[in-house]
Amino acid sequence: MTGPDARAEAFTRLTASRLTSYYRLATVILGDHADAEDATHDAAVRAWERWGSLRDAERFDAWFGRILVNECRDRLRRRKSRPNLVSLADRTAAGGFGAIDGLAARHAQAEAVDGLGPDHRIAVILHYYLGLTAEQIAERTGVRVGTVKSRLHYAVSALRATRDAAARLEGTGR
Repeated sequence: MTGPDARAEAFTRLTASRLTSYYRLATVILGDHADAEDATHDAAVRAWERWGSLRDAERFDAWFGRILVNECRDRLRRRKSRPNLVSLADRTAAGGFGAIDGLAARHAQAEAVDGLGPDHRIAVILHYYLGLTAEQIAERTGVRVGTVKSRLHYAVSALRATRDAAARLEGTGR
């Protein structure tokens, strides 16, 4: 099989088994299920349109991941307000006596990540929630490894500052 049919079959084979994980990534980045569906769909359309630019099918995940992350970044930049994060706060199931405290801590963490700018937020999510290395993040975002490390450094500093400010407010009884 050659031509358009082979092209469509190859694209479908590579995307079908991974679509759920791409959708989850978009949901974590965007914090909104409907927006994540739209972003995943738009990334798939863009990938189909650019299918000829993929030189090595073995690198499909990084190639598509970059398209998806760019789509999510564009959506984050266009937003006037951000929805509450769904996946970060709900990532771990609550249970036991510390369930409420744990849920509150996860919610506060999700809000802090939500307050980051798009580039820092994407770096944090890809590194700390998906476990990608700085090199893998650079490949998916199209920036240098040093830039990824810098974004992670400044994002973690901002998250610590947010945590410390919340702790100070909590200590004053506000």
